[in-house]
Amino acid sequence: MIDKRTVHQIVEEWLEGKEYFLVEVSVESDDKIVVEIDHAEGVWIEDCVDLSRFIESKLNRDEEDYELEVGSAGVGQPFKVLQQYYNHIGRQVEVLEKTGIKLIGELLDVTEDGIKVAVEKKVKVEGSKRPKLIAVEEDIPFEKIKYTKYLISFK
Repeated sequence: MIDKRTVHQIVEEWLEGKEYFLVEVSVESDDKIVVEIDHAEGVWIEDCVDLSRFIESKLNRDEEDYELEVGSAGVGQPFKVLQQYYNHIGRQVEVLEKTGIKLIGELLDVTEDGIKVAVEKKVKVEGSKRPKLIAVEEDIPFEKIKYTKYLISFK
C-alpha cells in the first residue's frame, strides 16, 4: 500500500514557492490517492494537472498500481484547514456548532483557538417595543464547531 506520508511529502515539494496550500491527502486501502489543494483566488485545472503529473513522476507504477485524483477543496464544502478560514475573512459563512445551532454571518477574525463571526440577532433594545435585528459578534472556539463553510450567495 502506498504510504500517505510519502504522498504528503511529494505534494509539499510541489507546493514550495507557490501560493497554493494542502487541504488533504488521503490514501484508501485500494490505493486510491486523493489530493485536495486550495488557493486564496481559486484553483486552476492546469495546476491540478501539473501536480498530478508531478506526483506520478515520483511514484513507481511498477511497484504499486494506484488511482490518483487531484482537485480543489470544493466550494460549499466544510473547511478542513486553518488557511481556509483565513482566506474567507470578510465573507459570509455558515457555522454549525456541535450543539446543533447554526449561525450565518460574516467571518470577522480567525485565531488558532477559534473564530469571530458577526451574526444578525433579534435583540430587545431598551425603549423599543419590539426586538430589533442587530449585528452581534460571536466568538466561537474550534472545539465547539462541527463545521464551517463558505456561504454561496447568488444575490
